[in-house]
Amino acid sequence: MAMILRSLLAAGGMMLALDARAAEAPEVAACKASGLLALQQKSPDVADLVIDQESIAVSAADTKVGDVPVKAVVLGEAYIKRAKETGRPDRFVCLIGEKGKVLLTFFTAK
Repeated sequence: MAMILRSLLAAGGMMLALDARAAEAPEVAACKASGLLALQQKSPDVADLVIDQESIAVSAADTKVGDVPVKAVVLGEAYIKRAKETGRPDRFVCLIGEKGKVLLTFFTAK
């Protein structure tokens, strides 16, 4: 029983470490910046994009969309803060290409 408990605690610690790295990943910052600019172009009253750090998943990828290489996929939830209010969380998907370039940031309501 003690060995199972130690294994669970170790796994939990590794998951916390992975979550912390994902939240601090440069891919997340790039997706936030790109997403905020795109949202502000469509709606000037968008003041900020607040990323829910607990929902973030950054996955390495080695695939292509058409002929364009995709190196990472970022998934999570974000709150779109407008001038006077912050709405409910939206899910987002962000594709990162070579050299950390954001290829796509897509938001969808839950």
